Amino acid sequence: MKISTKGRYGLTVVVALGSKFGEGPIPLRKIAEDHDLSEAYLEQLIPPLRNSGIVKSVRGAYGGYMLTKTPAEITAGDVIRVLEGPIQLVEGLEESDVPQRELWKRMGDAVRAVLDTTTIDDLIESGKSNVTDNYMFYI
Repeated sequence: MKISTKGRYGLTVVVALGSKFGEGPIPLRKIAEDHDLSEAYLEQLIPPLRNSGIVKSVRGAYGGYMLTKTPAEITAGDVIRVLEGPIQLVEGLEESDVPQRELWKRMGDAVRAVLDTTTIDDLIESGKSNVTDNYMFYI
């Protein structure tokens, strides 16, 4: 399974919104600047996320986007499925030989399990711990 830039950047947007959850709407321009991404490309990712109910938009001078649920209620699998489609490791699984079919099925189940048990909150917390791990202190 290969996650395209669509899935990776979409996950970046949702994690960015999740890290500011409860602080009001965040402009897409701000997320694009903070992560050095194309705002025009991110604008293409928002409609499917909005249609699926993951994000909502707020219009006006202080508008932007925000999550519709808490970061703990949204999984990485939710975002990836909306932007990438069904999570499949191998196309044409039925045509594989029986031993290989079982392997591909187990691998696909494992990938789905990881994506469906990893919440946006988990990703936010993981990002926080990685930031502090990169510092070296001398006494």
